[in-house]
Amino acid sequence: MTRAISLQEVTKVYSRDVTAVDRLSLDIAPGEFLVLLGPSGCGKSTVLRLIAGLEEPTSGTLLLDGEWANTLAPGDRKLAMVFQHYALYPNMTTRQNIGFPLRIEAPHDNPRPRVEEAARTLGIQDLLDRYPAQLSGGERQRVAMGRAIVRRPSTFLMDEPLSNLDAKLRTRLRAEIATLTRHMGVTTVYVTHDQSEAMSLGDRVAIMRDGVLQQTGTGREVYQLPDNVFVAAFVGTPRINLLRATVRAPLGGRMSIDFGPQRIELPHPLSPEHQMLRIQMGREVTVGLRSEALRIAPPQHMRPSEVLMNGVVQHVEYQGHESLVHVATGARAAEVEGLEAPRPEPRRPRASRREAARSGRLGRLLGWATEREGSSSVATLERPEEETGRPPGTLPEGMVVRASAEMQPRVGEHVPILLDLKQLYVFDDAGRRICPAPRRLPDLEH
Repeated sequence: MTRAISLQEVTKVYSRDVTAVDRLSLDIAPGEFLVLLGPSGCGKSTVLRLIAGLEEPTSGTLLLDGEWANTLAPGDRKLAMVFQHYALYPNMTTRQNIGFPLRIEAPHDNPRPRVEEAARTLGIQDLLDRYPAQLSGGERQRVAMGRAIVRRPSTFLMDEPLSNLDAKLRTRLRAEIATLTRHMGVTTVYVTHDQSEAMSLGDRVAIMRDGVLQQTGTGREVYQLPDNVFVAAFVGTPRINLLRATVRAPLGGRMSIDFGPQRIELPHPLSPEHQMLRIQMGREVTVGLRSEALRIAPPQHMRPSEVLMNGVVQHVEYQGHESLVHVATGARAAEVEGLEAPRPEPRRPRASRREAARSGRLGRLLGWATEREGSSSVATLERPEEETGRPPGTLPEGMVVRASAEMQPRVGEHVPILLDLKQLYVFDDAGRRICPAPRRLPDLEH
C-alpha cells in the first residue's frame, strides 16, 4: 500500500529527558485527511513539526512518499503549514501575502495567475488589495490557507487553524476546509484538541495521550468502540459516565455489576458482548455509559435489553433541542488521568532569611502538634486545592442522561433510570475495554 507519510517507532526527547512523542507508528495514505486529537501537551503538535522538518526525531524513521526523510530540509518536503496564528505580513496586501512563497521559490516567474486561482478557490478574490488590518479573523485565516494552497503542496499540515475564531465562524470554516481538501485531493494532517472538529473533519482520527498513540480509526469507531477508558472519556459530548463497580457472581444466581448502593443484573446466559466479564468476577472494573444509553422513564416502559436504576436529579441543562439531566445514583465516579493539560505550579516569591527561619519554626511546631494530636492540619494547609473533595482526574459524581426538551424534572426529584445493556462499556483495572468484546463495526455505507 502506498503511504504519503509513514512514522515508524518515532520518538522525540527534549532536554531534561522530556519525552514528547514515544515510539509512534502511524501510516497516512495519499489524499487522506487525518486528525491528531488529544489534550494540550499530548505531543500532537510535535508530531506535526517532525513531519514538517522543524524537529528531528530522536529515534525512529520518518518516510515521505516512501523516501527516508529524518534530516530532509523543510523546504525540500513539498509541505505547506497553516498555523493557529495567521502570521501574515502586516505591510503586505492579501495578494502579496499569498504570493510571497512563490516569489521565494521562483523570483523570476509571475505569481499573479496562481495567486488569483487560490483566491477564487477560497472566495477571497475581492480582498486581494486589502491589508491584514482590514480583514476579519475568518478572512485572515483564508489568506493564510491561500498562502499554503498557492504552493500546490503534496501535504497540508494544519496546527489548530480555527482555535482563534468564534464558534459560528469556526463551524463554517470547518466545512470549507473539508470541502477544499477533498476537492484538491491533498493529504492533510490536522491537529486539534476539539473533538467536534476531529469527528466531523477526519477520514481517520488518531488520539494521543502523553506522547503515546492510544487509538486510530474513523470517528464512528473511536466513539462507539473505544480501545481504552481514556479514549472513551475524551471522545464524546457530554462526556461519558464512568463509574467504579465490582463484578458479582453468586452461586446459583445471575451475574451482576455492583455499584455499591445499587446493582444491575446481567442477562442469563451472558450475551457475546459480556462474556469477558467471567474473568473479572470479584474484581473492580470501570463501567462506561454514554448519555444516550440512559433514559428517564417508568419501569413499565422498560425494553428487553434495559435494566432499572434509581437516581435523584441534581441539575438540568436545557439545550433547546434536548435536556441534559444530571442524576445522582450513589455510584463512585472513576478517575481518568490526562484528560486535561497539567496546570503549571504557581511561582512563589523567594522568602527572606527571616521569613524562611520563621516558616521553618512554624513547620516544626505544626509537625510536633500533629504527632501529639493525630491531626491532619499540615496536609490541609499544604494542599488547599483539594478543598473540592474530589481528587485530580476524577470525573463529576452522578450521571448525565439525555432527555427530550419537553421533560422538565425538578431538582431533588427521585427518577427511574432505564439503562440499555447493549450500550454498556466495561474496562478492566488497567483501563482496557473488555466489553463489548473486540469486533468490527458493521459497514453502514454498503
